[in-house]
Amino acid sequence: MSAPGDSARGHTTRGTLSARALVGGAIVASLLLVGVYLAAGGTSYTPEKTQDPCKPRPWGNPRGLGEIANQFSISALDGAACKLGVSRETLARALATEEGRERFRRRYGINDAKLAEAIRAGLVRAVDDAERAGAIPSLVAGPLRSAVENIPLERAIELVRDARSVLRNLESLLGPAGGLLELLP
Repeated sequence: MSAPGDSARGHTTRGTLSARALVGGAIVASLLLVGVYLAAGGTSYTPEKTQDPCKPRPWGNPRGLGEIANQFSISALDGAACKLGVSRETLARALATEEGRERFRRRYGINDAKLAEAIRAGLVRAVDDAERAGAIPSLVAGPLRSAVENIPLERAIELVRDARSVLRNLESLLGPAGGLLELLP
């Protein structure tokens, strides 16, 4: 007959062995993962460079208002970033919040007037790009271009963030012809 503590000790020993096996398995898996990473060229990783915002970016074949708005916003950010000498990503982060915009202004020494000028230039570029791509008709591009050349800074930032709302409003202003924006190839 076994002593009362023997079965408890046997259970503890088995528990300790399975815990050790789990830890050992985790170490082996970690080493295997590192080996695969190194074999796949993990030591030579370099982040992809951001695209030059001053170079024209080809518009795809936008289908519908949502895709036109997305490409419009990217083009506007590129144009503004080019004028300011920063990357599109840097400008997009700066425009996301008021705090981000303030940090951006301090870091790059840009006042609201210069930022507004750059964003308006970006919006004009976006209108030009959209017209060239056939995403908006010339009939719409002319008045839209005139409107964005004098748009207040806060409204310009809204437009860059969400061109869909402005294009939707434009569509409603066109009345029955507003469906043209959705029908464009």
